Amino acid sequence: MASPLNVEAANGCTSQRASKRCWNKVMDFGEAKIQVSFAVPVVLSNVFYFSITMVSVMFAGHLGEIELAASTLANSWATVTGFAFMIGLSGALETLCGQGFGAGMYKMLGIYLQASCIISFFFSIIISILWFYIEPILILLHQDHEISRNAALYMKYLIPGLFAFGFLQNILRFLQTQSIVKPLVLFSVVPLGIHFGIVYSLVNKTSLGFKGAPMAASISIWISLILLAAYVVFANKFNNTWQGLSSESFRCIIRNLKLALPSAAMYW
Repeated sequence: MASPLNVEAANGCTSQRASKRCWNKVMDFGEAKIQVSFAVPVVLSNVFYFSITMVSVMFAGHLGEIELAASTLANSWATVTGFAFMIGLSGALETLCGQGFGAGMYKMLGIYLQASCIISFFFSIIISILWFYIEPILILLHQDHEISRNAALYMKYLIPGLFAFGFLQNILRFLQTQSIVKPLVLFSVVPLGIHFGIVYSLVNKTSLGFKGAPMAASISIWISLILLAAYVVFANKFNNTWQGLSSESFRCIIRNLKLALPSAAMYW
């Protein structure tokens, strides 16, 4: 005859197994672990990239109240009208590159990437024109004249960074669809660390002052792009998906654009 302790222990084990089975029905822990390992590097890399412009605002804000208000206003407008739009445009690659990679059409990933970069370049020109003449728009929206003037100046020096940011987002999608995410953390945190030195030097050690903050952001975003592009070009793991520049990319622009515009609209 089983003792009461043995019966209780057996019932406890049975209860634990039943509880575990219930949790397994609710959540696939193996799949959850994979998703987390994929999501965390992506989140961190995006946080580091966006921190570049935020750090520039912090350094500009130390120059005075007008500079703080102007840089904050400029960064907000730049994010909404430019940087967020570039992220949206790159969203087409999540579908196209994902399909190409899953179907084993590895060469097409590089073709889609080039087509997306062409689209980003075109829209960067249009947005740059808007940024260049942003001062009367801000005044029309009843912003303070002095703040509007400085915000417009800030955004003009962010224009080079807009082009780099568009290309950067396309490369990020190109890598993410191949499940390559962990190196992205390194390639985003290094430019951020360099950015602190650049923005401090330009704002506090040169005559640029306020203009040095957005200029430093543009420089650091270009450094981010160069590092990531070099990784794609020289790493052997991309021999199949990146085979150099091709005129075939121009034939994919319309197909890419049909997905890019709705994606960009969702980010707006």
